[in-house]
Amino acid sequence: MKIDVVPALELSPEVSASWSAAQASAPRFDSPFLSPQWAQAVARAQGPASGVQVAIQNDVAGLPAAFLAVRRRGSTAMPVGAPMCDYQAIVTRDDFPADPRAMLLALDVSRYDFCHMQADDPAFHGHGRGQNTSWIVELAEGYDAYEAQRKAAGVGALKDIDKKRRKAEREVGPARFTVLSDSRADFEQLIAWKRAQLAATGQTDLFKTPWVMRLIEALFETRDPLFGGGLYTLHLGDELVAAHFHLRGGGTIHGWLIAHDPKFERYSPGLLLFQDILRGMDDSPYQRLDLGAGDYRFKRELSNRQQSVMFGFLGAPSVSTLARKAAYGLREVVESLPLGPVSALPGKAMRRIDVLRGLR
Repeated sequence: MKIDVVPALELSPEVSASWSAAQASAPRFDSPFLSPQWAQAVARAQGPASGVQVAIQNDVAGLPAAFLAVRRRGSTAMPVGAPMCDYQAIVTRDDFPADPRAMLLALDVSRYDFCHMQADDPAFHGHGRGQNTSWIVELAEGYDAYEAQRKAAGVGALKDIDKKRRKAEREVGPARFTVLSDSRADFEQLIAWKRAQLAATGQTDLFKTPWVMRLIEALFETRDPLFGGGLYTLHLGDELVAAHFHLRGGGTIHGWLIAHDPKFERYSPGLLLFQDILRGMDDSPYQRLDLGAGDYRFKRELSNRQQSVMFGFLGAPSVSTLARKAAYGLREVVESLPLGPVSALPGKAMRRIDVLRGLR
């Protein structure tokens, strides 16, 4: 079956429409990170040398049936927008049996490294080297039904948030929630809070990378309900206490950049804002809030569905594939040893290197 490779910014409207239709055909594909718009937004932000390509596998009738977007870097490929990309998958139509090895051959790469591949993507079974959980809130029946379901499950998180909201309004001022805020000052404050978080935890400052800022700036300006960013803010009185910048697309809001003013920590303002977003989804085109990966208590308690994601690689015989296999082999050996925190060092080093590779 024929495989076409097209730069993301040269996708025809017909192919983009076929890709979007394939996304709509299965709930697991309903993520803005799996859309043609994401690949194109990243390609624009990264510029002419981005290397963002799309492999399109056609069915026997010659119609597009499977779509894999990657960023090609020499002989290897990475997820589009990594490390800012929270999902990867081959988007297929009607359970089409995609051939990832043939797609990589068409892309002229010997290895594809992934970090948040959907674990139920049949094309990548057996190629994961580890697994995480993404936590999802489904609101198909509305917020009230969701709240009742959480209560019936014995989860008191929403009740606790209500108590903190009353305390915050009593001690600071009335809460004001803004959907798709266009406040430049609040947007810049969110970025400042995030940078402070990264510095305090010794993580890479993603926002020093020009293409990252170009990407989120462009998404901030986008109001299209089918794809774009969204700034959600919470004020108590006149004070901005929390801000979220999420990615929107299809029926999903994907939690992305989340921060709050540390001086209001005792009120859990980030959770107050999440609850406002969930309540507000009743009057929106969205029915799902994806909280992303990361084993945090608030994610476990708010979510009512999970999506397993895996990290690993798929490669053809080559020097780069052997090097990646050796790195994972060393990591697995060290992680299996009773060395305490030292056991985690190879994994942390690999993740840091992959972040830096993506930011180049």
